[in-house]
Amino acid sequence: MSLHKKLNLDVNPYIFFISIVAILIFLFFGVVFPDGTGEVFDTVQNFIVSQFGWFYILSVAIFLVFVVYLFFSRFGKIKLGPDDSEPDYSYASWFTMLFSAGMGIGLVFFSVAEPMFHYLAPPTMEGESLAAAREAMRLTFFHWGFHPWAIYIIVGMSLAYFSFRKGLPLSIRSAFYPLLGERIYGWMGNTIDILAIFGTMFGVATSLGLGVMQVNAGLAYLFGISVSTNIQMLLIAGITAVATISVVLGLDKGIRRLSNFNMTVAIGLIIFVFIIGPTTYLLNATVENTGYYLQNLVQSTFWLGTFDGDAVSGWLGNWTLFYWGWWIAWSPFVGMFIARISRGRTIQEFIGGVLLVPTAFTFVWLTIFGNTALNMELFGDGGISGLGTEQMLFAMLDGLPLANITSIAATLVIITFFVTSSDSGSLVIDMLASGGNPNPPVGQRVFWALSEGAVAAVLLLAGGLGALQTAAITTGLPFTVILLLMCISLYKGLSSEGTERLVRRKTFSKRSGKEQISVEKGDPAE
Repeated sequence: MSLHKKLNLDVNPYIFFISIVAILIFLFFGVVFPDGTGEVFDTVQNFIVSQFGWFYILSVAIFLVFVVYLFFSRFGKIKLGPDDSEPDYSYASWFTMLFSAGMGIGLVFFSVAEPMFHYLAPPTMEGESLAAAREAMRLTFFHWGFHPWAIYIIVGMSLAYFSFRKGLPLSIRSAFYPLLGERIYGWMGNTIDILAIFGTMFGVATSLGLGVMQVNAGLAYLFGISVSTNIQMLLIAGITAVATISVVLGLDKGIRRLSNFNMTVAIGLIIFVFIIGPTTYLLNATVENTGYYLQNLVQSTFWLGTFDGDAVSGWLGNWTLFYWGWWIAWSPFVGMFIARISRGRTIQEFIGGVLLVPTAFTFVWLTIFGNTALNMELFGDGGISGLGTEQMLFAMLDGLPLANITSIAATLVIITFFVTSSDSGSLVIDMLASGGNPNPPVGQRVFWALSEGAVAAVLLLAGGLGALQTAAITTGLPFTVILLLMCISLYKGLSSEGTERLVRRKTFSKRSGKEQISVEKGDPAE
């Protein structure tokens, strides 16, 4: 009897054990040699940024263009499932779950910190001016706008199409069936899923690390608890335990309820800041920020700082390339998860919902928090710019009434986002490790949830935010190639479906002599 059978595991043994061994090796070196691991991270990040920055920028541009094309193409009416299938979740639950999984912790962490950072030190102009504030919001919108959701759509739509419509396993390998055929069940498919597990593991761990840093800052503000790595290790342990409980409860009782809860608290928080803060200024800023972002979208998409000097190249590595690597590393997780909850929707509905609705909510969130902080810095008492990135949100809330209550609410939102990210991530990794089983055993998901917490802890020990950035950029690079091939495979699959139906209609017309008659009414490829 094989080892995984003896252990009563429902897994693909090659994927499971190779992934486990590789992760354990990383954990060993991270714990035993944290300084050396940090130095390796720095070297790897500098190499990737200098040699492959262009590849990241071009690839993400291709993903966005491809998604927009599919939305307007003849494939838009194809359902992600049988023609008679209906969505499993309402629009409200669907939006809250995909948003909680897709942005969550990172958006809370950077909503004040990133605009403030770009205001102080924009890449191509002098900082601490009105022009710098405007540029800061454009850059923040760019990093959190259409591009990350386009990346998620590539993975999510490919998985949903090939799994729910074509009957293949809900696994990354299935998206390559038009290119590889039955070879997806061999070593090629195993390699693809192993890379997806690594991307998911380190993408989730990056978010968990950011979340713990900010929870620590919130507790320091509220209760005077020191900000230290030891405290962050304890927080990871405690919140991971809560995530484990959510895992045991399952998708509907766990993730869905927590997603609805944290979105309720988050919306309450932004409504409070909007009403109590500079309301008219925020309304103006929402319109202007969005217009400025759209106006510069093409230039921003392809900007590499080629003619702006080495300082800008360093800025790109710390910001744009970090984000693109993070989103790509995060995409197996978010893509798998939104595929899991999107059965029965059309391609056009899927793209429109995933690309536009979360982006619009993100822009509102960034404007309310980011512009409120900039308003305080430009026209008020300031005091935010000199703090650490994880403290800036609480400093902004401190400038408004009921600061203790809103800080508690913000900390609660971060914790619940942490839990939903860990819970969703463990579900996705276990689905990959089990060969596409959409309902893997709870015990295995608990194992992966604990592993995510351990990897996040090691990344913090090995260098904090810098190590988190390097992990995202490094693990995202090989999966970028996978995503480009996924685009080709998805297009080939969709084209084959449309061609097959068109041929059937033409054959029927020749036999009947009535060209206006179609074999299938409501052809989804039309």
